[in-house]
Amino acid sequence: MNKQAQAVILLLVGGAVLRASLTGQYLNYVKPGLQPYLVVAGGILLVAGGFTLWYELRARGAAAQEHDDGHGHAHGGPKVAWLLLAPVLGLLLFAPPALGSYAAGRSGSAVTARSEYAPLPAGDPLALPMLDYASRAVFDRGASLGERRIQLTGFAMRGPQDSWLLARMMVSCCAADARPVKVALGGDLPDGLADQQWLQVVGKYSSRELQDQVNGEAIPYIEVSEVTLIPVPQEQYES
Repeated sequence: MNKQAQAVILLLVGGAVLRASLTGQYLNYVKPGLQPYLVVAGGILLVAGGFTLWYELRARGAAAQEHDDGHGHAHGGPKVAWLLLAPVLGLLLFAPPALGSYAAGRSGSAVTARSEYAPLPAGDPLALPMLDYASRAVFDRGASLGERRIQLTGFAMRGPQDSWLLARMMVSCCAADARPVKVALGGDLPDGLADQQWLQVVGKYSSRELQDQVNGEAIPYIEVSEVTLIPVPQEQYES
């Protein structure tokens, strides 16, 4: 691989990173707070690739009438560098979607305990993150939830005992560390639910629980009173 090819790869990688970070595609892979760093990284790669290509073409033009002197034009970088094109093609041609029900079904629910639970803010229904509801339901036994009507957003998936679960992937940094938060749906559910269908549900705390078949963690219920089918949101992960 000569220097011109290396420069082209830098331009392609930088362009793919910049495109993903400016179109919202990056949200399938990392948390929203990392967008500025992706934009900067993509810009640096584009500048580096552009200068490398400009310098190489200028040097080639100046030496067009000379024989190769063996000082770099005949030699390139390692061939393994072509593997950098793999993620570029993935982003440009076969961009993988955000993790969904398939990944959630193979990972245990990520419910975490807190030392204390602050009083809920005003709102009816009150929109809560999935992790906040699940944590209050499992470890606080619903004491801080009371009879409040809670609104949750996530995707549907099949659970144990022929149940339907509402799930959402939670990330600390990126999709590589994603884990699902799962809440079982009680009450009257509409016919025709399907895996990966995004829902917005409204309901109240229920003391019932299921056991996650992957890691044995408790999966709390929410007694549903309203179910709305919604389009896939741009930001599919919670963080």
